[in-house]
Amino acid sequence: MFYWLMKYVVVGPIVKAVFRPWIVGRGNVPRNGAAILASNHLSVSDSIFLPLLIDRPMSFLAKSDYFTGRGLKGWATKNFMKATGQIPIDRSGGKASEASLNTGLQVLGRGDLLGIYPEGTRSPDGKLYRGRTGIARMALEAKVPVIPVIMVETDTAMPIGRTIPRVVRVGIVIGEPLDFSRYAGMENDRYILRSVTDEIMVALHRLGQQQYDDVYASSVKERMPRSA
Repeated sequence: MFYWLMKYVVVGPIVKAVFRPWIVGRGNVPRNGAAILASNHLSVSDSIFLPLLIDRPMSFLAKSDYFTGRGLKGWATKNFMKATGQIPIDRSGGKASEASLNTGLQVLGRGDLLGIYPEGTRSPDGKLYRGRTGIARMALEAKVPVIPVIMVETDTAMPIGRTIPRVVRVGIVIGEPLDFSRYAGMENDRYILRSVTDEIMVALHRLGQQQYDDVYASSVKERMPRSA
């Protein structure tokens, strides 16, 4: 009920009136059944615009930091993330990664939509970076299609480090579902997982025409000056 109020009564109308977001390919999202929406990641606002512009509830795996802030701002952020379907996950790796995978599989097991950023983190410079194979493992284990999604101009509206968004018209392009049923039963083969992940990234690249760099975005961020 809270999700419905936030999407259709409170947040949705305000966001649509202010930012006038556009969307192409909405019909590529199935009306029912589980699916993964694999999106490029330009801004923290990606997790706001996409759920508001599709016709079904969806969940995103969001870093746990958004749910642990203190004070009024922390409280508001936590409740907003919950209301818009975000699920806190620990991104520290190891057992935390396995827990994140299981959380995603629970969402898909309910027949719901799950949003994932294959790059694992926001792009530091607008490029599209190498995907991590967790998305492939989820798709194969859950036996669900992967739908490529491109966010447009969200990094202009709310770049890294900015807390108040600029009023810029943003957009979403949704591609046709990718079917990986030919790899059924191969979710433990790391070469298959890499192949599936690369196919997803190729689809994102073709859909959005972002410059692609075949390295992990997190590695690029580590090399950047702290002030960047």
